[in-house]
Amino acid sequence: MSEYSAMATSAQARFLSSRSPFVYSSETLTATRTMRIAIASDERTTLTDHIIANLKERGHALAPFGPLAGLDQQWPEAGRSVGQAVANGAVDEGIVLCWTGTGVSIAANKVAGIRAALCADAETARGARLWNRANVLALSLRLTTPALADEILTAWFDTPLGEDPDDQACVDRLEPSPA
Repeated sequence: MSEYSAMATSAQARFLSSRSPFVYSSETLTATRTMRIAIASDERTTLTDHIIANLKERGHALAPFGPLAGLDQQWPEAGRSVGQAVANGAVDEGIVLCWTGTGVSIAANKVAGIRAALCADAETARGARLWNRANVLALSLRLTTPALADEILTAWFDTPLGEDPDDQACVDRLEPSPA
């Protein structure tokens, strides 16, 4: 186990034992490490602006795509762009948004090595990190409020990628199969 993983696991244990899973405070907004995050949406909204501000407050460096970068892109290109940036190592993780969150998650998941998870609550985000080793967070522009986005982002960043061998074996079986 790496030093970062041990630190993150210890921080996660403290977090889980000291808080209700649905209660988050401003003290949890500090990321344990600075990351480069790719973020894309098929439109710029008050929610996307809120998420960008949250990520900057956490100290993350952002790589925007699609309308968040001033480009005219629909959800397939926005999701794929983030997936490719994560897969090729240009960024550490990604966040994608569209009206339902489904389209961008499908588009990102078409890129080899991407495990995009559509998360509508903090516990789903936590599980996606622990059990599915998700590296792209997908959110719905329709359902996600700024307060809910803060909770989901906190759970996402406070939860390290799971290291359970059984979960890793499941993730390893996600390799594409012939049609």
